[in-house]
Amino acid sequence: MKQFKNYSGKYVQLTSQREAHILYAHPEMQNQDQKIRETISNPDFVIRSRSDDDILLYYRDYENTPVTQKYMCVVVKDIEEKKFIITAYFSDHLKKGERVWERTS
Repeated sequence: MKQFKNYSGKYVQLTSQREAHILYAHPEMQNQDQKIRETISNPDFVIRSRSDDDILLYYRDYENTPVTQKYMCVVVKDIEEKKFIITAYFSDHLKKGERVWERTS
């Protein structure tokens, strides 16, 4: 299991099962561990899912990805002190929802 510190210093877990899911569902995520780490630790935006209050979407814009300029989206289940990655993928846009955090500089 991998752990990443998020922007507020809390640990977010990535199990081997969820990592396998990410790579199976999104093959372009191969070798993107560093971008996942950066997105969790230094996101541009964190948005609460409109369909599940316990889901946070971490976004960071990347100019260079395997699929051109995109946002990295890391989907995190956030229940009190337990935080774990559900999936991660590249996206053209941010999903709608409450912005719970935004980088200011």
